[in-house]
Amino acid sequence: MIKALVGLIILFTIIYASFRDWRRSVKAVFFIIVIDGAIRKWVLPQASEFIYFFKDFVLLGAYIRYYLFPQGEPRFPIRNNFTNIAIILASGWCIFQAFNPNLGSPIIGILGLKSYLFYTPLIWMMPSLFRSEEELFIFLRNHLFLLIPIGILGIVQFFSPINSPINQYIPGRNEPIATFGFAGTRNVRITGTFSYLNSYQGYLSACIGLLIPLLSIKQSTLWRALTYVQIFLLTLNCFMTGSRTPVIAAVLFMAGYYGIRILSKPEQIFLWLGRLLPFLAIAASVAVILFRQVLEAFWTRMSSNADLSERIRLGFIGPFDFIKLTDLDGYGAGATHAGAGSLRTVFSLPPGIPPPIDIEPEMGRVLLELGPIGFLLWYGMRVGFIITLFLIFTRLKRPFLRDLALSGVLIQSILFINQMVYHNTFGLYYWLYTSFIFLLPWLERVENWREQQQVLQDNDES
Repeated sequence: MIKALVGLIILFTIIYASFRDWRRSVKAVFFIIVIDGAIRKWVLPQASEFIYFFKDFVLLGAYIRYYLFPQGEPRFPIRNNFTNIAIILASGWCIFQAFNPNLGSPIIGILGLKSYLFYTPLIWMMPSLFRSEEELFIFLRNHLFLLIPIGILGIVQFFSPINSPINQYIPGRNEPIATFGFAGTRNVRITGTFSYLNSYQGYLSACIGLLIPLLSIKQSTLWRALTYVQIFLLTLNCFMTGSRTPVIAAVLFMAGYYGIRILSKPEQIFLWLGRLLPFLAIAASVAVILFRQVLEAFWTRMSSNADLSERIRLGFIGPFDFIKLTDLDGYGAGATHAGAGSLRTVFSLPPGIPPPIDIEPEMGRVLLELGPIGFLLWYGMRVGFIITLFLIFTRLKRPFLRDLALSGVLIQSILFINQMVYHNTFGLYYWLYTSFIFLLPWLERVENWREQQQVLQDNDES
């Protein structure tokens, strides 16, 4: 009883503190998601479950303040447009599925709703969170600076023994440490500050699209050098994870990003090449000389698995094989959630009717949970986001904002079949990218208005 009371006091303290300053709280969430795994592994493993939800409690306080108690502060209007209609339809079906009788209890449905929808409100908060293009740039620059200590940590992990404390996962889970296991090496597949390998993969993949646009904005010599260091460490850590997803995502992103930029502004190709080629030459030399073991281990792992094309095919086509296993409404939101079993045990919930098969690809899981109708609404919404971001990219004029819109198109397209709903890390970044639909056009209007005011002021003074 005393522990429960103390827990509630701590919970309400966190929510109240984030309620006091919702802007700082939302920005803090993107810091917490990077370090909470380290706290769970090395500092407070006994409080692992609470720390897992810590960022969500912080975000809840920010939601309450922004949406329920604005206190005269202007809020970004939620207008009647395609994006909002698509979100409302998909969200409405998710809420409907949270009460699916197959779940046995709506408590499991609430857990599912958290995975599907909890970060969605961020997209309407971002235009109020960042009041200028410079403020957005500084936030991204500072957030991505974390790649340097995390990337260095990843290098230390790769070259440390498998039984080193720096390579442990969360104690008590009895999950074996993943290694490359090829080419005579027992080097670990690194996790950085994150709890598990999958979480780190999602973080690296998300950061690719936020980092490259920083090259299009004027920075000091120091910060530009640090940006190149971040790119190098991010790329190296992608190889050290031993996972194909972040490496392939990086390759496809760079090809699409610079390919589209060359098509839209071919006259700047020599400027971009002049900036990139020296960095690529130095980075490749350092990688070959100092990190040949990393490249060899990754290549051996990559070439030893020939299932990539099959996994991609199953990612897109596989879900349709499960239509015959569902009714129109599926088994309910949260039916395949890894935490559903624990909730049933803790609260003595009825077992419900579980899905007939266990599958890993997320598109298949969404189909089983939401049924064919929900599947079409959910992924139709996501396709709509990609199309809308591309249209915004074609309309924006300011280079940095335009490049961020392009990054949103590419990241959401490249990682379309990867985990988002049930990925604790990438899910947050996914909705950050989606918020660009409202944030970037808004910031361009703000900057254009400021430039007009400056011109008027200069004319008055002259």
